[in-house]
Amino acid sequence: MLKDYRYDGSRKFKLNKVSTKETSLEKDRKKGEAKMQENFKEINELQKKLYADKKEGVIFLFQAMDAAGKDGTIAAVLTCLSPHGVKESAFKSPSSTELAHDYLWRIEQEAPMKGEIAIFNRSQYEEVLIYRVKKLWESQENAKRIDLDKILDYRYDDICNYERYLWHNNIRTVKIFLNVSRKEQARRFLSRIDEPEKNWKFSGSDFEERKYWDDYQEAFEAAINKTATKEAPWYVVPADHKWYMRLVVSEIILHTLRKMDPKYPKVTKERLKEFEGYKEVLEKEIADAK
Repeated sequence: MLKDYRYDGSRKFKLNKVSTKETSLEKDRKKGEAKMQENFKEINELQKKLYADKKEGVIFLFQAMDAAGKDGTIAAVLTCLSPHGVKESAFKSPSSTELAHDYLWRIEQEAPMKGEIAIFNRSQYEEVLIYRVKKLWESQENAKRIDLDKILDYRYDDICNYERYLWHNNIRTVKIFLNVSRKEQARRFLSRIDEPEKNWKFSGSDFEERKYWDDYQEAFEAAINKTATKEAPWYVVPADHKWYMRLVVSEIILHTLRKMDPKYPKVTKERLKEFEGYKEVLEKEIADAK
């Protein structure tokens, strides 16, 4: 059941208790891929309605360890969506300008309008992931009044408050953690080294980050437990099988859009009367052109 992957604050998340390779929603890969394509068709139709309705927006936010398949999954999702009303934002290391602002400043620039879908490739959660693992506050300037021992608690609170603010302003946030195992990550790194067409994907820094694997696992677990709410839930998706991971992501997006239940706007009787006039003029123009 999809709800087994969902964390909304009603239960604790334990990373070592969840599987990275189970396929409980669908055991057969061909059936799973066919189901995903069916999901994409419905997602596309719901997105059109969302764009026309313009009452609510949604952020689908992706976080993962390196080589979990985040970029490929986002690309697969984008293929089923119309470019109108959809945008992807990739949040890499902040620029000097971004660092000069509060850390949510660059996130707010990319928040969707009503009727839009925003895909976040990484997000504000970098502030409680790499920020925590590397203790980046030690190399940044802070006012004397900032208690550095509480800075992570401030971050968790800020993020929850921001997501609640978006919720109150018609923007949903759905957070997706693609959960890959360390063993599978090693396999994917090896394929990037062994296959020439994948060499560009691998860098020494990717390998260096593996030294912090346990620290990142603790950071992800803490972030999910501190920020999972009913308004902005987390989904922890098994990522060792890429086909299954993408199927589950399509299920999450479809479930969310169904729950939003967008509708095409109804045209008033007055407007329909106007259409009759337009119709008459256009039909006469066509007849005269024969």
